[in-house]
Amino acid sequence: MADGTGLATDRGALLALYDLDAGGFRTLDDITAFAARLCDAPISLVSIVEDVRQRFLARVGLDAKETPRDVSFCAHAMLGAKVFIVPNATTDPRFTDNALVTGPPHIRFYAGAPLIGRDGEPLGALCVIDTAPRVDLTPLQREGLELLARQVMMELEGRRRDRDMIAKQRLDAAAVADSDRMFRTLADTMPQMVWSTLPDGYHDYYNARWYEYTGVPVGSTDGAAWNGMFHPDDQEAAWSRWRNSLETGQPYEIEYRLRHHSGQYRWTLGRALPIRGSKGQIIRWIGTCTDIHEQRLMMEERELIAHELSHRIKNIFSVIAGLVGLSAREHPAIRPVADDLRDRILALGRAHDFVRPHSADSAPRVGQGQGHLWGVLDQIFAPYRNIDGSRILLSGDNPAIDDRSATPLALLFHELATNAAKYGALSVADGRVHLHISREGDDVRLEWREQGGPVTAPAKAEGFGSRLMTLSVERQLGGRLERDWRSDGLCLTLWIPSRSMSRAAETA
Repeated sequence: MADGTGLATDRGALLALYDLDAGGFRTLDDITAFAARLCDAPISLVSIVEDVRQRFLARVGLDAKETPRDVSFCAHAMLGAKVFIVPNATTDPRFTDNALVTGPPHIRFYAGAPLIGRDGEPLGALCVIDTAPRVDLTPLQREGLELLARQVMMELEGRRRDRDMIAKQRLDAAAVADSDRMFRTLADTMPQMVWSTLPDGYHDYYNARWYEYTGVPVGSTDGAAWNGMFHPDDQEAAWSRWRNSLETGQPYEIEYRLRHHSGQYRWTLGRALPIRGSKGQIIRWIGTCTDIHEQRLMMEERELIAHELSHRIKNIFSVIAGLVGLSAREHPAIRPVADDLRDRILALGRAHDFVRPHSADSAPRVGQGQGHLWGVLDQIFAPYRNIDGSRILLSGDNPAIDDRSATPLALLFHELATNAAKYGALSVADGRVHLHISREGDDVRLEWREQGGPVTAPAKAEGFGSRLMTLSVERQLGGRLERDWRSDGLCLTLWIPSRSMSRAAETA
């Protein structure tokens, strides 16, 4: 239907969405009264422009409940984006002959803020009217009228949502049975065990696969009886985790041993997610149980092999270090070089054992920071620390590392600490080293600063230790290194890509 403004829209169907005939516009009455006081106007209206009339949902200072559309000022106001102003209707060609101007209520001044629906459709206006001309509203009155118009629309959109919800509920009542039947059919065809509960956690459904797997009678694990299907050692942990999910709404995930119909307890992965309603409330939990017994056994076998391999690698480090020491005893002339080499090998061994221990006894204890840089550094720096730990100070971030980065980092900082102990800050009692670690874009920035020790000018020819550090940083870790020989000691800065520090950072 084409309306008087040229808009091709079925306004009757549009306005029906807002359930305007139901009445109950007390909030709009309050908004309209406030608009009149705000703008010091004798008349204020909430006008909805229909096909042939404008209807006043709320009004102050006017007895009429509606007027014909062809005399509506609000039909003009609703087409704009800002407040529509008519300073003096008697001199405005659009309204000079308007019946509301020539007769009651004798409109002279009009100001209307458009009422725009959520899809951009114009509905009408919130307006104030005076029987005397005015130049304009004040800026505060304009802003206030627009704000109140938005408040009117919040009220109307709320009615529209309520109406839509009622209609949806009527449809949903018919669809629930079909949805439940489809869910059960789908669940019974899945290879996984599927279950669901009420919002409070009461188990009221298991699919056919659950009963096939466990061999229990149908309905025997409803309610809280499911926990008795788990290995006695796993029951408390599973129940505690499930209670936490019910209390917090967080997803449920745990590995436990579930009793198979054969009587064997098999490792199972249990998961559940909350299903939420339109207002965010949990209306159901849907969960699955997946048999992971074979994968678990494979992981245990792989871990056993990894430990054995790590043990053998550690032994290789020890054998090589022993051979180097034996060679030094037989050839005293090479002892200084041999000692340095043996120390480097032992540093590699400590780093390897830190990130991949070969036994529970060799694994870092709680508090040693396994898997993070500070843990390796604590082991490397241990021979050089004093009682209160003030000679070597660590600060800043503690990034994750793995077996790929641990060995070059161990070599690098072993070399720095050794050089500082021989020639730099750690060679004197009052010397100090400060290592600060921070994030800089995609890199980890490490700054090694020596203070309080002798300052040794760099050699003209790069030594083995310097080449080793450069090789560790640039070749193995893909980073870069800068040295600055300051008056108070060496300052060495490293930039290492985060992805080179840990595989976890690489895939994040």
